[in-house]
Amino acid sequence: MLRHRDRLDTVLDVSAIIPTLNAARHLPATLAACRGVREVIVADGGSADETVAIARKLGARIMTSEPGRGIQLRAGAAAAASSWLLFLHADTILSEDWPCAACEFITNPANCLRAATFRFGLDDDSPAARRLERRVAWRVRHFGLAYGDQGMLMHRELYGSLGGFRPWPLMEDVDLVRRIGRQRMTVLPAVARTSAERWRRDGWRWRSARNLSCLTLYFLGVPPRLIARLYDR
Repeated sequence: MLRHRDRLDTVLDVSAIIPTLNAARHLPATLAACRGVREVIVADGGSADETVAIARKLGARIMTSEPGRGIQLRAGAAAAASSWLLFLHADTILSEDWPCAACEFITNPANCLRAATFRFGLDDDSPAARRLERRVAWRVRHFGLAYGDQGMLMHRELYGSLGGFRPWPLMEDVDLVRRIGRQRMTVLPAVARTSAERWRRDGWRWRSARNLSCLTLYFLGVPPRLIARLYDR
């Protein structure tokens, strides 16, 4: 069995799919962490900054689509050439041990019918960040609700059997995770560390309250396009 400190010398049969929209600031570090995969696909929704140029320079395949994370993720998955699909946000950086953790998961044949996510982390040293990380860990442990900023790894056959991401502007991650189901979701020991810029900008309590409000509206059956209006305010 591979240990996380061991070096991984093989290329993983994984397509990393990253939806982008004006993500030039964070994208280089995100792409740099996606080492050891067969391909990286940047599904861009019409960036006006240097996102596409950066992605191309760093060796990613470029897909273009209408903006909307669900639309972009769906387009990237359709173009992927690998057996395994890794969905990752553009401001999320996987820890150095992720290839070994992923390799252990994908080399187990039983996991073709399961999905994996990573431990949630934030690039912030404040107590508020640690509290939020603990709340997310509790939510995932008790309810199986992992969000897209934790990354998501699954076999393309499982993805296809679920119908893939719905072309929604928001809540596409929660929707897919619910269809996967808690019993088929594994949390890998590596960390997906996401930018805390939005929480610092909006305030930790306000941002968290808004995210909870969006989740509540989703479970109440409010259309995602309407939830997205609240989220973008």
